[in-house]
Amino acid sequence: MADKHQVIFYPVGNGDTTQVVLSGGRRILFDFCHRDKAEDPSTPEIDLKARLKADLKNADRDFFDVVAFTHADLDHIQGSTDFFELQHAKKYHGAGRIKMQELWVPAAMLLEEADNDHQMEEFVLLRQEARHRLLEGKDILVFSKPQALADWLEPLLKERGEAASARDHLFIDAGTIVPGFTLAADGAEFFCHSPFIKHCDEGDIIRNRASLVFNVRLRADGQDYDYLEVGDATWEDIEDIVSTTRYHKNEDRLAWDLYNIPHHCSYLALSDEKGEKRTEPKPLVKDLLLMGKKEAYIVSCSKPVADVKDSYSQTQPPHIQARNAYEHYLKEVDGRKFLVTMEEPNGNKPEPITFEVTAGGVSWIRSTSFGAPAVILSSPPRAG
Repeated sequence: MADKHQVIFYPVGNGDTTQVVLSGGRRILFDFCHRDKAEDPSTPEIDLKARLKADLKNADRDFFDVVAFTHADLDHIQGSTDFFELQHAKKYHGAGRIKMQELWVPAAMLLEEADNDHQMEEFVLLRQEARHRLLEGKDILVFSKPQALADWLEPLLKERGEAASARDHLFIDAGTIVPGFTLAADGAEFFCHSPFIKHCDEGDIIRNRASLVFNVRLRADGQDYDYLEVGDATWEDIEDIVSTTRYHKNEDRLAWDLYNIPHHCSYLALSDEKGEKRTEPKPLVKDLLLMGKKEAYIVSCSKPVADVKDSYSQTQPPHIQARNAYEHYLKEVDGRKFLVTMEEPNGNKPEPITFEVTAGGVSWIRSTSFGAPAVILSSPPRAG
């Protein structure tokens, strides 16, 4: 049977939830943003909890193989502690909760010290869950190991009679391939671009800067395609990623067929200057945009990005100037389309944006409405 992977982007407003479904059935969920108002069918945002549960039920499972939280901002974790089973306390077990067989988090999620009075309870629970799994030594991977985290962990390991290095296998450094998936066995490989240790060891933790960034390489019948899964990185972070990746001669990990752009189409992922009509990217950010492959797609997980007069003075993302920049560079690389999660197939009732990855390329499976037959827009098969 031919390989067929899927990458699915969910319309949750200015928020992020993306699922990668591998040809062999394994499922990786990046972020989770369920808006309570979405349970009202008259609202445009999708009822994420209902949709994911129905999807899992159809697959005869009650778990994701991996749930990765790129960082702990509310628009990346909202509703998660009601939806997922948390191992650290029995009151968060059962009751139809969905299991996370493995949890992926940046080190920053374990280090932030705010308590319930100064932080969302949702984050505090996820921090407890991550700390619990790390201390127990199972069902978690933590990305980067700053000294502050070692200082927290090692005394606790000593109390348990374990070596300071007993959890080293659970830490993943930037610039390495994440264990547990291979191109040979799964048709998938996850290369970690970020976070860097400096994101937690140089003063205050800034969540967006310490977020997870991956190159996801998908292989279908011998053909490889690249998906950039980016948290809310700023232009400075992207320039760091590009320069560091080039230095280590991993430039192929910057190429992309599918790019989930950062921070809901904010101009700050491109430059510190919004621009009047179009944001001009910083040099290394521009280089990354020009690494797009022919027939590539860009996806903005955001509210609609309308090209109307009022949009040009809008403070909060999405920014039309950023969209204009992305569309300009997508055209430069002969890409296919810039898509917005809250615009497809329309702004009144958007549906998940689904891509299929096969030997013939990355195909956007266009839906007119939920349950309607899909129209497949696919690139022609590549030679080789």
